[in-house]
Amino acid sequence: MATTEVRDVLLAEPRGFCAGVDRAIEIVERALQQFGAPIYVRHEIVHNTYVVSDLKAKGAIFIEELDQVPPGATLVFSAHGVSKAVRLEAQARGFQVFDATCPLVTKVHVEVAKLHKEGYEFIMIGHKGHPEVEGTMGQLSDSIYLVEEAADVAHVPVRDPSRLAVVTQTTLSVDDAAEIMAAVKARFPLVREPKQQDICYATQNRQDAVKVLAPQVDIVIVVGSPTSSNSNRLREVALRKGTPSYMVDQPSDLRPEWFEGKSRVGLTAGASAPDILVQQVIERLKALGAVSVRRMEGVEETVRFPLPKGLGGSGLNGTGLR
Repeated sequence: MATTEVRDVLLAEPRGFCAGVDRAIEIVERALQQFGAPIYVRHEIVHNTYVVSDLKAKGAIFIEELDQVPPGATLVFSAHGVSKAVRLEAQARGFQVFDATCPLVTKVHVEVAKLHKEGYEFIMIGHKGHPEVEGTMGQLSDSIYLVEEAADVAHVPVRDPSRLAVVTQTTLSVDDAAEIMAAVKARFPLVREPKQQDICYATQNRQDAVKVLAPQVDIVIVVGSPTSSNSNRLREVALRKGTPSYMVDQPSDLRPEWFEGKSRVGLTAGASAPDILVQQVIERLKALGAVSVRRMEGVEETVRFPLPKGLGGSGLNGTGLR
């Protein structure tokens, strides 16, 4: 099968599902078990094609606008969080709502609401159009300004630089966020930073693992969907280390020509990518010649988030998603 020289596969540790993604998927599965299909989900529960397709097959219906949901239905908010307006609309329409917003995103929302009451304006570091950014900025009707890169900081129309706070999207590149933060602090020395940085532990851990992985291999493969912010960042981290890197949504996306002259393959997965896909990619790499698969040493994640009230049952499934 082509002229690849693939021999070794090195698995990043940690990789794949984080606690927030685990919790979000389990919320949809338990809602389906308890209330039966269909369960409506606003936006993709997490940004992964396999996960969304699996839940659709079980009876989840993914929508973007609440007028697509019939009266009296059960609705789940995605892991990315929603604006205050969406929350109020769901309440007004009388849906039974289960909130799968990642608790680390909720923490940012709470911080924004608290400081806004104290008269603060906000700079949000993030990617325009990403649902998490829309949800966080939608906690306020004004006084929150999005910056996507360091150059944007110069154009932020802040009224009182002494009452300014900064928040970030949780799935950013740690290095990119630090660069933009430096620009914010240079223009606004009195800016209030989060007590703990907003970039989530799982995003940080997976990026740190790739920084260790990339110099040890000839190529890095990231398992993740194109819409997944944290998966895209992993590919960029590897590229910055000088290692060719590609993102695949499924094993059939792997191209034999990528591996010509490459004997050591690094493999990781975004926080929304299930392990079953990683295993399938490993099988495909074995078909390309890989004979050894070993795991890097890495951080062991023990974080678990509680489910919302009103969802009982085992929540376990046989899909290999967890």
